[in-house]
Amino acid sequence: MERKVIDTGPKVILRNWFNKPFDDAIAAARTCYSSRVISADEVTEQQRKNIGKSTYDGGHHTIFQHATFEFSIEGVSRNFVHELHNHPFYNSSQSSQRYVKLKKIKATIPPLKGRDLKIYEDSLIRSWERYEELSDIILKKLIEIQPNKPTERQIKSLEKKAIESARYVVPLAAHVSMVHTINGLTLFRLNKLRMSGNTPWESNIVISKMVEQVKKIDTLFFERFEDPVPLKETLEYKFFEKYKQFVSKKVIEKFDKSLEGYKSKLIDWKVNGEKTMADAISHVMGVSDIDNDEVLDFVLNPRKNPHLTERLNLSTISPLMRTMNHPHFTFRKRISHSCDSQDQRHRMTPSSRPMTIFSDVEKPDYITPTFIKEIPEANKIFDEWVKEVWEIKNTLVDNAVKLEFANYILPNAQAIRFEESGSLLNLWHKWILRLCTRSQREIWEVSREEVEQVRKVQPKLIKYIGPRCFIRKNADIKPYCPEGMLTCGKSIWDTFPEMEYIG
Repeated sequence: MERKVIDTGPKVILRNWFNKPFDDAIAAARTCYSSRVISADEVTEQQRKNIGKSTYDGGHHTIFQHATFEFSIEGVSRNFVHELHNHPFYNSSQSSQRYVKLKKIKATIPPLKGRDLKIYEDSLIRSWERYEELSDIILKKLIEIQPNKPTERQIKSLEKKAIESARYVVPLAAHVSMVHTINGLTLFRLNKLRMSGNTPWESNIVISKMVEQVKKIDTLFFERFEDPVPLKETLEYKFFEKYKQFVSKKVIEKFDKSLEGYKSKLIDWKVNGEKTMADAISHVMGVSDIDNDEVLDFVLNPRKNPHLTERLNLSTISPLMRTMNHPHFTFRKRISHSCDSQDQRHRMTPSSRPMTIFSDVEKPDYITPTFIKEIPEANKIFDEWVKEVWEIKNTLVDNAVKLEFANYILPNAQAIRFEESGSLLNLWHKWILRLCTRSQREIWEVSREEVEQVRKVQPKLIKYIGPRCFIRKNADIKPYCPEGMLTCGKSIWDTFPEMEYIG
């Protein structure tokens, strides 16, 4: 049976919203100058005209954060979603390529015609074929290495592990479904800079639909505010026009050399991080003449700080744990697009990701999953296809197809290079989750590298960092693993940081 690419286009539905988002913002502004709370029902037409524009023009934008909009979004690419998640002010729940097998070829098709459209669609179909082929090979290998014949339930679990690695050949065009929630101010910002990222064509379509959905329930919310910045007027486009440079071989070689063999290299940190945090702890509690090591241990030792083992992340609420904001670290990273899609979900460890829309990398530049490397047959299929799909991308570019569109056929394995920074508080939260061996392997490997490098420069801050089971063991809280039926079944708490990846 002939296979076809299915693209029904982006579908955006506003699922939940504030009934009167604009009037609610005006009422919030009036409350600032009133002895009582003003309701949205009290707002007059004159107040809408005067207060709405004056507060917006004056930069008093917090009033527009009260209104919150929950969207269901379907038929959009992973490429677009990666761009949508490049800021901290959102919440998303999306379908996972790690746990959901991609059966139908659902993917975004940009406005291409004739031979270019055929080249593009054929590439997507063949990517799916390689994905299925790799899934079968990896699953077969996983079954072979089991000490006993796996049960049907265990085989289903192994299938998920197989598609976790196989998905690295899935193209960035692959569709995703999600629930996405943002506040009104964030929607204003997305709308104004909808053309500034790596997917301006798709972003323009999807964000326009989001705005239109809000206009249906409140025509006033966008009535008096600014239009999107055209692509050629964005800061990034102006920079490109000035320097007219694509990523050169020299830039890539310099970047990779600076990593010194790491996937994520610690390149900068506050040299007085330990002392600054200890001083901050003393100042929070109004004490003096207490040993720095003692106060650091009080906050960072899970036996002494019960918040470290809470299911809820209480770090931003606890006055003492907020002192973890002062130590700060910057990493230079080269990871796959797949891994970065997970990394960027940790919104409070911001990164400066590359503008691939202006950066054509002609030679294949990708990350091979460790497990695929360990299976010669899978590794051969993977390498051959990624190199071939890169040549197909180059052909489209040579045919004068926009780089923005050609990039959609590149695989999840595509390498992303960037710098990422974060406070100890926010890196701590990311690390304890991603050091669990149930995490996707690449981000586990990256997190382990980062922790070990920080341990070398500021060991007092990192002494108790590890997966949650390690932290609970140090606090003597049972069961050590909080994952219940999803536990890996190994005593990782006894072997960290020397343990091997289990997955």
